[in-house]
Amino acid sequence: MFNSPRSGQRYVGATTNGFGGSFVDENPLAASSVYDDGLQDPWSAAPSPSPTPVPQNNTVFNAVIADATVPAVYHRAFAAVDTAGLGEVSVNALSRVLATSTLPAATVDKIVNLVSSKPRVSKLEFFVALALVAQAQNGQDVSIEQVAALSSQNTLPEPILDLDKLQATTSTFVAPTPYRQNTIRPTPGYSDDPWSVNRYASLPPSQPFGSNTGLNPAATASTVSTVAGTGLPDFWWKRQENVKVTLLGQQGFILNRYVVYEISTERGDTVVRRYSEFTFLWDCLMRRYPFRLFPALPPKRIGADEQFLEQRRRGLARALAFVVNHPILKDDGVLAAFLTEQSFEAWRKASPVSLEEESVSKRVDKVEEMSIPSDFDQKIAAIRGKLNPLIDHWQRVCILAERIIKRQEAAAVRLPPALRKSFLPTHFNLPILSPTLPVASLPGSPTSMMSNSLSGSILGLSIPPPTSGNQGDMARLTNTLRAVIEVGEPCWRGDDCELSNGVRVGLGSVAQQVQIQSELSENRTRTLVDSTLEPLKSQRDLYLATRDLFIRHDRLAIDQVERLKKRIETNSVKLDGIRAAQKDGWAEEVERFTGLIERDQATVAAQLSRRVFIRVCLWHELRVVLHNRENTLVTQAVQNFAREERHYSENVSHIWKALEEATENMPYE
Repeated sequence: MFNSPRSGQRYVGATTNGFGGSFVDENPLAASSVYDDGLQDPWSAAPSPSPTPVPQNNTVFNAVIADATVPAVYHRAFAAVDTAGLGEVSVNALSRVLATSTLPAATVDKIVNLVSSKPRVSKLEFFVALALVAQAQNGQDVSIEQVAALSSQNTLPEPILDLDKLQATTSTFVAPTPYRQNTIRPTPGYSDDPWSVNRYASLPPSQPFGSNTGLNPAATASTVSTVAGTGLPDFWWKRQENVKVTLLGQQGFILNRYVVYEISTERGDTVVRRYSEFTFLWDCLMRRYPFRLFPALPPKRIGADEQFLEQRRRGLARALAFVVNHPILKDDGVLAAFLTEQSFEAWRKASPVSLEEESVSKRVDKVEEMSIPSDFDQKIAAIRGKLNPLIDHWQRVCILAERIIKRQEAAAVRLPPALRKSFLPTHFNLPILSPTLPVASLPGSPTSMMSNSLSGSILGLSIPPPTSGNQGDMARLTNTLRAVIEVGEPCWRGDDCELSNGVRVGLGSVAQQVQIQSELSENRTRTLVDSTLEPLKSQRDLYLATRDLFIRHDRLAIDQVERLKKRIETNSVKLDGIRAAQKDGWAEEVERFTGLIERDQATVAAQLSRRVFIRVCLWHELRVVLHNRENTLVTQAVQNFAREERHYSENVSHIWKALEEATENMPYE
C-alpha cells in the first residue's frame, strides 16, 4: 500500500514559512524538490560529470558480439586487469593487455582507438579489441565489421597473449577506499523500547510491529528517552557505519521492469532491494519520525537512462548512510529489517507495521524539557534565515566540483558536439534557491559566458578554451610514442647511429612515465568522486533535509489545544446550568457532558505533551545532528582532500623526477 503514490496536496506553491516549495507533502516521497526532473543537476537526463564506475552504453558492441560464444582467454584477460570487478577497465589496462600480443605499437594504438574514444572501456569493448588483436596476428585487416561477421558465425578468433608476463600497473598511487573502515558496533540486545533494532524478532505475528501493545506498562514508562542526551560519543565520525549500494540492473518483464540494488552494511549479509522498497521504508520513517532530520529519497523517473540510474544509486547510498548513522533512526526496527531480511516483501506480509508517531510512545522527562534554551525560538529563526543561502552555495560548490572532476577525468578527450551542448546547461543553469544570489554571479554561467569565455581559473585550475578536433589522452599518447619509436628504428642512415638510438631511448622513457602519470591521474580522479564529491553532496543534502524538517514542522506541529480549551469552558458552563436546573433527565446530561469534558481534557494533555516533545525533538536534531554533521564532517572531508592531494602531488613529482633522470643523458649530437 505504501509503494504507490498517494494523492494529496503538493506543497510547491508559495508558503508562509519563507522556504518556498517543499520536498514533503502527504506523499513525501513524490513531492517536488531540488531533485525535480526540471532541474538539470543532479537528476537530469542531460549528461553530468561521469561517476565511478562510468556506466557505458554498449548498444553497438552488443550488436558486434551478439550471442556468440566468447573464448575463455577473453575472460581471463579481462579478469586479469579488472581486479575490482567493476565491469570496465581503463585504456591503460587495455593497452597493457594488448602489449602482451607482440603486435607493433602502431597496431595496438589503432585497435585502442577503434574500440573506444573514452578514458575507460567496457567489457564488450575489451572483447572486441581482443578479437581485433587476433585478426592482426593472423595477418588480416583490423576491422570491426569482420569481427561482427565472425561473431555471427560463432567463430570469434582467439588471440595469442602472454598473460603471465602482463605488465603490472606502474602507478604508486594507492586509491583510498570510498567507504571508511570502521569498527563494527555490537547489535543491541532486546529492549522494551519499541524502536529497538531486534524487537521485531520477538513480536507475535498478530501484534502490530512497533506498537506498545502487550508491553509491561511499568517497563514502558521507565524507558528513558535519549532525545535530549549528551550528544554523540567521542570520535563518532570515526565510527560511522558503512553502507554500500550497488546497481544490479533491471529485472522483470517488459511491462513490469524494475531496477534492483544490492545493499551491503555491517549488520549482516548483503540484501537486494527494489526502489519501491526504499520508498516503503522512507514512508514509514516519515510517518513515525516526522520531526527527525533525514534527507529525502532521490526521485523515480519513467524511462530513466543509465546516467540517471547511477546518480540515483549514489543518492540512495547517501540517504541510507545518513539514516543508519542517525542517533535515533539507526535503531528503528523497520530499518533493521530492511537491512537484514533477505525477503523484505515476505517480512512485510508477516509483520504488521505500526505507523504511530514517535511522540505517542516516548516520554520526555523534566531534565530533557529543561535542556531547551530560553532563546530556542531565536535560534530557530537564525537557522531558517541561513538555510536558503547555504543550500544555494553548497549546490554551487557541488556543481563546480563536478565540473572540475569531469575535466580531470577526460582532460584530453574531446566531448562530442551533442554532448557539449547539453553538458554546459547541466552545470551552468542553477536553481534559483535564493533570490538574492542570481545565477549570473557564478563564473561560467550562461549570462557571464556571453561576455567572458572560460579562460579564467576555478579553484586554481586553468581552464583552456575548447579546441577543434579529437584529442588523445595520456594512454593514447603512450601508444603513439611507442609507435614513433618503432617507425624510427633503425635509423634511416643505415648505420649504428648513437644519436638516433639515444633519442629513441629517451622517447621510450617518456612513454613509460606518461603511462604512469595516466594511471595515477585516473586513480586520483576516480577517488575524488567518492572521497570529495560525495561528502560535498552529503553536506548539501543535510541543509535540504533541514529545510524539509522545518516545513514538516510548520505543517504537522499544529494542534487543537486552544479550540479544545474553549470547548471545555463552554461545556463546563452548560454542565453547571444543568446541575442548577435539575430538569427531567438531568443526571444523564450531567454524565454525558462530564464525559465530553474529560475526553477533551485528556486530549489537551496529550497534545500539550506532544507540543513539548516536538520542541525537545527539534532541539536534539539541531544541536546533535545538524550542528555536529555540518561542522565535523566538513573538517573530515577537507583534511582527507588535503592529504590525498599532497600524496598525489608527491607521486606526480616522483614521476617527473624519474623522467628527468632518465632523459638527462639524451644526446644532442
